[in-house]
Amino acid sequence: MSNKLKVGFIGLGIMGQSMAGHLLAAGHPLNVFNRSKAKTNDLVAKGAKWFDTIGDLAAESDVIITMVGYPSDVEQVYFGAGNILDRAKNAYLIDMTTSSPSLAKRIAEEAEKRGCHSLDAPVSGGDIGARNAKLSIMVGGKQADFDAVLPVLKIMGTNVVLQGGPGAGQHTKMCNQIVIAGTIMGVAEGLGYAKSVGLNPETVMESIGGGAASGFQLLNLGAKMIVGDYAPGFYVEHFLKDLGIALEEADKVKLELPALALAKKLYEELVAKGCSRDGTQVIYTRYIK
Repeated sequence: MSNKLKVGFIGLGIMGQSMAGHLLAAGHPLNVFNRSKAKTNDLVAKGAKWFDTIGDLAAESDVIITMVGYPSDVEQVYFGAGNILDRAKNAYLIDMTTSSPSLAKRIAEEAEKRGCHSLDAPVSGGDIGARNAKLSIMVGGKQADFDAVLPVLKIMGTNVVLQGGPGAGQHTKMCNQIVIAGTIMGVAEGLGYAKSVGLNPETVMESIGGGAASGFQLLNLGAKMIVGDYAPGFYVEHFLKDLGIALEEADKVKLELPALALAKKLYEELVAKGCSRDGTQVIYTRYIK
């Protein structure tokens, strides 16, 4: 019988599938729930246990990880009908969704009242990082709780850092998304310029990919841009959600972020054109004819 923590995983999307798979492969008994049951079939075939309700999963798990879409989804699974908090017993609740810092604090306060332990732990690295178990995981919560679940988090990521108390992980993820927003615009503009003046984008990538402009967005998403691959590693609609949260949080501290505001505007235009389920690299189409 395994003495490893039983992990409940809610949200088996592009990234959640891989993350949960690593936990199962590492020997953790895995309980799963997803709105679309079919997305759990592969994991169940490998030994994961399907639960019909979130509450039942919570009652049978030592660690409960949520990786859902929007803050409204997070609120639903923690506070809605049949929620996690009503059924979890002295469990570690880890929300890995990119969500609102204020919601993370609310979950932490309610979890403590009920004898549970809460951490907000959003991630960066996209589908590639999730597949390769090389995510960067930004954590907010208490040191003792972080220490208790660190071995679990290290199965999914290589860079796991406690940033501060409840909400600090989400604030750090906002820093991440702000940097990405400006960077991906720069990548799209640079490669768009290359194409417009008649350069070969592949050879341009050889040069600038080895210089000061190099980085994840250029080497991974830039490479996809130049071959017209807009399949999602991270959906435009989810990125736009993140940009909205970051702008709201910046407004609370009276910080103006013009590059972020421009990125949000450009992605809103792409959503209006039907690109909400494309990958974020689809911004390149804004710069090519």
